[in-house]
Amino acid sequence: MINKLFGKKLGMTRIFLDEGKSVPVTVLKVGPCIVLQKKTREKDGYDAIQVGYETRKEIRVNKPLKGHFNTAGKGCFAHLREITVEDTEEFELGHEIKSDIFSVGDMVHVSGVSKGRGFSGVTKRWGFSGGKKTHGSRSHRIPGSIGCSATPGRVLKGKKLPGRMGNQRVTIKNLKVVDVRPEMDVVLVRGAVPGSRNSLVEICKI
Repeated sequence: MINKLFGKKLGMTRIFLDEGKSVPVTVLKVGPCIVLQKKTREKDGYDAIQVGYETRKEIRVNKPLKGHFNTAGKGCFAHLREITVEDTEEFELGHEIKSDIFSVGDMVHVSGVSKGRGFSGVTKRWGFSGGKKTHGSRSHRIPGSIGCSATPGRVLKGKKLPGRMGNQRVTIKNLKVVDVRPEMDVVLVRGAVPGSRNSLVEICKI
């Protein structure tokens, strides 16, 4: 039994349910993922399978990886990930895992890398309201006071300040699978998921 798969985000659209209600959905191109290696408890200390997603030209792969890919005989891949399983004997090298492991009504967690926003101020990064707009104010978008004077005489840990925003792993939980189209390897989940178009995502069934 496998409950996790990898794919990429194609974009957002909407679909209409049978009762005529419009639902915003994210279109995910899920799989096929190819089994490239089996990790066993006796040899590696845990049971898992390594899968490859999205084929890549052989000229863009170095020799050690090329030899690793040749064991499965399914070409080269751009992404390598591991999936924990209970029994590795259920899988063979070169086996394809497709989107049909999901079904309509399943609840999933979707993880991905959020869009990078660069260096951002506190108004954009944390939603600070800002200072006065008139009466000679020069404190429109600054954070304001960030600490005490003599005691403790420093900025406390966790204070929200300007800095790099986005470009980090984010997980959106409890998204409902609205539609599955195995012939296209497409899964439609309700709501938004992190990342830009064509970015790698991880879909985990709960």
